[in-house]
Amino acid sequence: MLSEQSAATVRATLPAVGAALGTITERFYAGLFEAHPELLRDLFNRGNQAAGTQRQALAGSIAAFATHMLDRPGQRPDAMLQRIAHKHASLGVTPEQYGVVHEHLFAAIAEVLGDAVTPEVAAAWDEVYWLMANALIAVERRLREEHGGPAWRAWEVVERAAETADVTTFRLRPADCGPVRDFLAGQYVSVRVTLTDGARQIRQYSLSGAPGPDLRQISVKRVHTADAPDGEVSNHLHARVEVGDVLDLSEPYGDLVLDADSDTPLLLASAGIGVTPMTAMLAHLADSGHRAPVTVVHADRSPATHALRTDHEAYAAKLPDAAVHLWYEQDAPAGTHPGLVDLTGVPLAPGTRAYLCGPLPFMRAVRTQLIAKGVAPADIHYEVFGPDLWLAGQA
Repeated sequence: MLSEQSAATVRATLPAVGAALGTITERFYAGLFEAHPELLRDLFNRGNQAAGTQRQALAGSIAAFATHMLDRPGQRPDAMLQRIAHKHASLGVTPEQYGVVHEHLFAAIAEVLGDAVTPEVAAAWDEVYWLMANALIAVERRLREEHGGPAWRAWEVVERAAETADVTTFRLRPADCGPVRDFLAGQYVSVRVTLTDGARQIRQYSLSGAPGPDLRQISVKRVHTADAPDGEVSNHLHARVEVGDVLDLSEPYGDLVLDADSDTPLLLASAGIGVTPMTAMLAHLADSGHRAPVTVVHADRSPATHALRTDHEAYAAKLPDAAVHLWYEQDAPAGTHPGLVDLTGVPLAPGTRAYLCGPLPFMRAVRTQLIAKGVAPADIHYEVFGPDLWLAGQA
């Protein structure tokens, strides 16, 4: 909880700080990487840095946390903190790095806001930062203790299969042949690769197969974008990683996991490569004998770009009460819908709990439609691939 004096100062300065956060975070990352180039080389996603999305996400999370502390002083934004902490833990972020971030973030604040940063203002925002940082450090420590084992483990690729022209599935087993910790359907792993320039870049990929005793499965979309650099790691995996090669994987993390008993109606909605955690969830539901209604919603460019479609439909078919609704912008075959997702005619059982994964515009549109159909906002959960710009859009 913010002290009374700091809360008053933060409330008075939040509009100015919030308006300048974009510039502050740009200066912050520039100073951080100048002092610690190894962080950009071996920890931060260079693609997100080039595109500016990480700056937007950081600005959004700071503003959202500060606003929450002012509006609900007795309650931490645990959902936001959990999501960030899972990502940090899977990347191997250490408590010491929060001190490094603090140093360069507050140098950027002083540089951008100048004389407006009085000692009182600096102390108030310092309190905000350490409330957020210490909460994250505590959650990340607990997550690492729960998972145990080394931060990184070598896994051998035992199979690769093309799902679509731009999506490939990799199946891996531990190179040391040791036991494999179970995971929860919907979680992801961090994958660390060494690129041709020697940089060790890390990306997070949802586990796209059912939880199993000895294998991990990820399905990777090769990233090509017109207005940003192509995905370094996804293209490396597609072009260079073959059966017999070894990758570094983290333990599974992520808080978008099924939290419902077999009598809870569910809706699993995905778009594009967001199908990966939903396929794992469906596999788990089929294996566990889920009895309640399950509504499957998926949107894609066309049937040809719908990765894991066979698994998607096959797992749903194993459930006693499942309905599959597919939307395609192009070449929609009979039995599917053309265009964008429209849930108007999709029946939902009372008490439905929803899980969403896909591009932000898709998830926002689906969330709006679900609320209009009576689904409680607290029962709508989502996963963002990459920086969480949902918060940035709301800040």
